[in-house]
Amino acid sequence: MRIIDPHIHMYSRTTDDYERMATAGIEAIIEPAFWLGNLRSSVGSFRDYFEHIITFERKRAQEYGIEHYTCICMNAKEANIRPMADQVVDIVEEYLGREGVVAVGEIGFDQITPDEEAVFRRQLLMGKRLGIPIVVHTPHVQKKEGVIRTVEIMKEEGVDPAKVLIDHNTEETIEISRASGAWCGMTVYPRTKLTPDRVVGMIKQHGTDRMIVNSSADWGYSDPLSVPKTAVVMRKEGFSRDAVEKVVFQNPFAFFKQSPNFTFKG
Repeated sequence: MRIIDPHIHMYSRTTDDYERMATAGIEAIIEPAFWLGNLRSSVGSFRDYFEHIITFERKRAQEYGIEHYTCICMNAKEANIRPMADQVVDIVEEYLGREGVVAVGEIGFDQITPDEEAVFRRQLLMGKRLGIPIVVHTPHVQKKEGVIRTVEIMKEEGVDPAKVLIDHNTEETIEISRASGAWCGMTVYPRTKLTPDRVVGMIKQHGTDRMIVNSSADWGYSDPLSVPKTAVVMRKEGFSRDAVEKVVFQNPFAFFKQSPNFTFKG
């Protein structure tokens, strides 16, 4: 079975993780830009980070036979640090045309503040103007409110929902995301997000169309094998091989294929 993990932060993972992922059948990964565990103090720190995930992580993944792609942005968690956040947004477009950069993201809300919304709108419009995919982070608290506001802003700005992946959905937000016409991400992340069983329950209820599973593995208690483990649960629950592969491979492939920089062969 072919597998893509469409949201994972390998900056914070080890080479052992790459080996395990390759052994489990993960062929390609997408690494959105995010915070680094502490707040950064300068635009230069972001430049160094962007260069790392575009170049070094891509090379590190290829050593294990995994294709590595990135998304670049000013993340939501640090968007409240103005004016630095605006200065970072000013340079984001420099990186969006680089080899392997397939989307702007992950943008969106953390605490649902006016500063976050301003930074979100600027990058949302950047993605719209460039015609590239957009990966949206939804907040850990007040998630439903954050998803509702995200969808409202998408409509206000005239963004094509087919180009948007609204990520980190739960049972309380999945219907809102699906009704918007966006692709719907579900994160399997022990303790703080979804379990494989909860994801499979959501797929049973809402079907496989536009549904995407990821690990979002990062600094926290997370598992880079979350996607293949969810595939196993889907098979145990009676889903056909084709249905499972649609969720863990074909759907993320179709979403990111909207980027000319996503050169992975499906």
